[in-house]
Amino acid sequence: MNKKPDNTVKVNAKYLRHTLDFKFDAGTSRGVLRTKDSFFIKVTFPGDSKMEGWGEAGPLPKLSIDDVPNFENILKAYVNGLSEKEIDWSEAGILEFCKTYVMDAHPSIRFAFEMALLDLFHGGKRQILENDFYRQHMPIPINGLIWMGDESFMLKQIEEKLELGFSCIKMKIGAIDFKQECRLLGFIRERFTAEQITLRVDANGAFSPHEAMDKLERLAEFDLHSIEQPIKAGQWDELKRLCKESPLDIALDEELIGIYAKEDRKKLLEHINPQYIILKPTLVGGIRDTREWIWLAENMGVGWWMTSALESNIGLNAISQLTASYDIYMPQGLGTGQLYKNNVASPLEIVSGNILYNPSTDWGKI
Repeated sequence: MNKKPDNTVKVNAKYLRHTLDFKFDAGTSRGVLRTKDSFFIKVTFPGDSKMEGWGEAGPLPKLSIDDVPNFENILKAYVNGLSEKEIDWSEAGILEFCKTYVMDAHPSIRFAFEMALLDLFHGGKRQILENDFYRQHMPIPINGLIWMGDESFMLKQIEEKLELGFSCIKMKIGAIDFKQECRLLGFIRERFTAEQITLRVDANGAFSPHEAMDKLERLAEFDLHSIEQPIKAGQWDELKRLCKESPLDIALDEELIGIYAKEDRKKLLEHINPQYIILKPTLVGGIRDTREWIWLAENMGVGWWMTSALESNIGLNAISQLTASYDIYMPQGLGTGQLYKNNVASPLEIVSGNILYNPSTDWGKI
């Protein structure tokens, strides 16, 4: 029951809550994660429940601006109100509708509606956009993520990622002793040069402004590609200074959260002038808003890469397809699909440091 692109349609929506269980204690600078709630949205055409479009709203605890106590009630109101709305049935029309229907304050919900409606638009086959990742099974290079923990736990992860053939490793830092973290980086560099293994680190704002430069200079000794968010978000002048003087390239991550207007996004990039930005659609407002960030960055000569935000395979599939709609020139942060014991079974696979879509594997039941 696919509709012509110039039609205006109405759809029905439902949602269900799913608690994802981590395979291990996932350490971050904001604490340890053992579970994560996601809300799956299903959209269908009235009178035809066989074709389904699915999306995922999964705000990150203590980070997303829509990580609020009444999140489920807010989501329920959007879901219940959707059947009353008319949607221009085209990709552009769907993205425009979601931008106006879901407030800026609820970025993960907007992304979920974009996913679900675009999935339905393409026939309910988990295709979100026209892209070679879905149609041509194009592999996307990704980094292997090393979670925070004690030194032995992190070393074990590093060895596993190297054995699996990753050429880019990203290590979260800022939770254990800095000297121990440097030893772990040194362990990799003793075995592999920067040409063999690309190293990234993510501080999640763990450094104070007065100590940041000393630590950046120490980290630069390990031939790192970049560091994400060395100091907490909101300190534009300090970040500007660090981006200008640091021997290590800096990527903004948390800094992008809560910046809604295009002119404010442009102002942030112009003021701080970072080397890179990190884009998490769940946090910055979904597909359309992510595209706006990319357009601004590329026009200013700022590099970027995409990162998932602990979504299930439903959200990860959408982010991978969005990523594949651009010319990819560096590893992306799309390796989170293997974190959970009870993820939704999917055609997404990680092979030799790449994520790909295997059409011979079916999607599991949601």
